Amino acid sequence: MNTWVFGYGSLVSPTSLGYTLGRSPVRGVDFLAAECDGWERRWNYGHPMGGSTYSGADVDQIDTVIALGVAPVSDACMNGVIALVDGDELERLDRRERNYDRVDVTDGVRLLEGGPWSGDVNRVVTYVPRPNALDIYADARERGRAGIEIRYWNLVNDAFDALLPGQGERYRSTTPAPDVPVLDVSRVDPPRVS
Repeated sequence: MNTWVFGYGSLVSPTSLGYTLGRSPVRGVDFLAAECDGWERRWNYGHPMGGSTYSGADVDQIDTVIALGVAPVSDACMNGVIALVDGDELERLDRRERNYDRVDVTDGVRLLEGGPWSGDVNRVVTYVPRPNALDIYADARERGRAGIEIRYWNLVNDAFDALLPGQGERYRSTTPAPDVPVLDVSRVDPPRVS
């Protein structure tokens, strides 16, 4: 069964999304600019660095990386993308977003560009941080050991800047500033196995 996934952070990058899906999403066909009512993007997702390799000048300053999550806010509207995925691809995204819950946001989603969003695949889901990920973020922030990877920061900014005219500025103006630093820290990805 096919499902649309609303991406609001790194999934806005077709390269990042494609890495997980194992294919390149096609703009205007299965990858469309959209917006979602009732949710606000926030820097509130914490992930311990253990189990992965990181590099960079600031790597010794933190033990938890912070990424984007969302929180329900009745009068909010966030921009992003919807991507059409099949059942196997949705399972791969679930593994990638393992400390997020998949939530139906169909009623709040509108397209920002034309595309084939119709028929029997009008279900849209997004990933909402689980309470433990929020707790990890809050704990690391309080201890002064939380930071945002510069690679992730740049990836998300660049993805929104490339999406549609004005979407980068909209992303930056509707996303509250992080309360942890952006640092010279980047995860070293293992070689991809084909």
